[in-house]
Amino acid sequence: MSDQPRRNQAKVVAGKAAPRGRYPHIKVAGGFAFVSGTSSRRPDNTIAGAGADELGTTTLDIRTQTAAVLENIRDVLAEVGASLADLVQVTTYLVSMNDFGGYNEVYGRFFDDSGPARTTVAVHQLPHPHLLIEIQAVALLPGGGEPR
Repeated sequence: MSDQPRRNQAKVVAGKAAPRGRYPHIKVAGGFAFVSGTSSRRPDNTIAGAGADELGTTTLDIRTQTAAVLENIRDVLAEVGASLADLVQVTTYLVSMNDFGGYNEVYGRFFDDSGPARTTVAVHQLPHPHLLIEIQAVALLPGGGEPR
């Protein structure tokens, strides 16, 4: 029996917000783990860093959302035996470049200059109006690329 399913596995991770389409949270191929675009959605579909007061005034916090996205990516990577330290590339999508400063500040708490290569782009919108940020990532699996 081939080990191909293990080398080319796709996983929807229990305890995380369900993908909003037919795709996995993470796919392992060629010694890398590819993390699908990840937001600050919680398993109950509420959004970390998004709230509304009794009058319906919405408050959105890029710092809280950034931390939640990176924590979600950390948890997804753990499912295949990897960590944030294994990331080699991230692409960040911001709804507004006015949020770049807050995003960059929080990102710097997770990574230093030896962290993953990074690209940040502005997008018109994300799949929910309260989402300010989404990140997709690629990690090199430790131990020669075999998921644990």
